[in-house]
Amino acid sequence: MASSKSKYFLAGIIPYIIWGTMSIPLRNIKGFPPQEILYYRIFVSIVVVWGIILLFRRSALNKDIEFFKALTPSKKVKLLALTILSAILITGNWFTYIYAVNSVSLKAAAFAYMVCPLLTALCGVIILKEQLTKAKVAALVVAFVSIVLLATGSLQEVLWAILIAAFYAVYVIVLKVIKDIDKFNFLGIQLILSGLMMLPTYLSNSNVFPTDSFFWIHIFLIAIVFTIIPLFLNAYALLGMPSSALGILIYLNPIVAFTVAFFYFKEEIDVHQLFAYLLLLLSIVIFNAQLLQRIVYKKA
Repeated sequence: MASSKSKYFLAGIIPYIIWGTMSIPLRNIKGFPPQEILYYRIFVSIVVVWGIILLFRRSALNKDIEFFKALTPSKKVKLLALTILSAILITGNWFTYIYAVNSVSLKAAAFAYMVCPLLTALCGVIILKEQLTKAKVAALVVAFVSIVLLATGSLQEVLWAILIAAFYAVYVIVLKVIKDIDKFNFLGIQLILSGLMMLPTYLSNSNVFPTDSFFWIHIFLIAIVFTIIPLFLNAYALLGMPSSALGILIYLNPIVAFTVAFFYFKEEIDVHQLFAYLLLLLSIVIFNAQLLQRIVYKKA
């Protein structure tokens, strides 16, 4: 049982560590408009994901098609509505994050994923009726204190952070509701819908098609390493973890992001910020104490 849980826990951790370093490739192509980065991130992701599905996962695709056909009309409408909503939410999250990294500040982007776990856990309790133990409530309180300590930036940064967080928090809840669909195939559908949403803006954009190899290397890197892999792992983790638990793991994102900002981009960090980051680490340990204990004992 612990072994089964540990694979979901690991799948939940990896995406946020990956996303925490995403500012590096984004800053490398800062000279390009954020919407242009998003266009090609989505379009390349569509090609890669559907190439994999059609070449190696046709049986899983056919199984999902048969599953959808067998649904009642009302369940079909619900699944389609949730799928469209998830695509809108993740596209909104992508755009606002890219814009924040390159046009607002790294701190605003990282701060978003400090607010996000609180929103995700709260939505999990209210919408999905998930139960929180006293220890998990204490972890959220610790996390909230750390956020208050860090909420010393400008109003613009705080508002952007809340917007980014809201998109992703609700996205996680929607994913939790959608069941019995292959997660990789679902990602493929999401990407197509995201591409269709961005297509009118792309076609009306007068910018010249980029030919810079440096740009395209980074777009493929962002599409595969920072989009396809973590989104699939994120969806997989939700199969075996409550959204509140996965929500608290989002704190790994800002911890890694601030580490990158401090050590790689040489941004300054003061004592109270460092104290706040340590509180975040403490909240993660408290929230997942039981699961971590089972994993340690299993390995022992």
